[in-house]
Amino acid sequence: MTLGITPPVATITLARPDVLNRIDALTAAELGEACGEIASDDQVHLVVLTGSGTAFSVGREAAPAGLSLSAGTAGMQWLTSMQCAAAVASLPMPVIVAINGDAIDQGLELALAGDLRVASEHAWFGISDLAHGRLPSDGATQRLPRLVGQAWARDLLLTSRIIDSAQALEIGLVNRVAGPGRLEAETRDLADAILSGGPVAARYAKEALSQGLDLTLEQGLRLEADLNVVLQSTGDRAEGIESFLHKRPPNYTGQ
Repeated sequence: MTLGITPPVATITLARPDVLNRIDALTAAELGEACGEIASDDQVHLVVLTGSGTAFSVGREAAPAGLSLSAGTAGMQWLTSMQCAAAVASLPMPVIVAINGDAIDQGLELALAGDLRVASEHAWFGISDLAHGRLPSDGATQRLPRLVGQAWARDLLLTSRIIDSAQALEIGLVNRVAGPGRLEAETRDLADAILSGGPVAARYAKEALSQGLDLTLEQGLRLEADLNVVLQSTGDRAEGIESFLHKRPPNYTGQ
């Protein structure tokens, strides 16, 4: 895994192309460390997560020979060491997942942890764990239905079927599909659209959207109102008003 930070954007790249970016314990640990570094950097307002080579990620590495995941502390510890989606989901700023190729099993679970997904037109998507007699282990049973609804989540998880990028777009699994050679440009356009707004407001919007899933409507509306009050005291909000009054582009600093 590699991390590049060029404020206001941080780019995380899965870098095991020889094994189609399968996730191992080292990759998961490095991803967690990278997310921690990004979260503490006030100059980063947006994150792009992508893969190198022809695939985004086709899942995790197979368990070591002789290690049983069905019982025992060792098996559970190994499985836990592979989990990395939560680190991405916890980032406070918007995360765009640029899906450069197939996103299968834990690879798709990792992509689900982002906020927006731009997919190459040749990418395929699916969770095949049940076909192999196992359960998803990095959030698919919870994040997938929240994104595409219960009907499609049940369909994809229970049948283990794989869908193409066109159908992924149709059901809302991805936000955009990029044509040949257009993934980087489409990702950049989406990033520019987000970065043209206030970064503090974007963080608060993400917080309201994420937390609101577990709140009643009344509680969610209260959270939205509270975050609006907090936003009024920020420099970015003052800059937004000032730029509007003077009819000039805003210069947001994330403060």
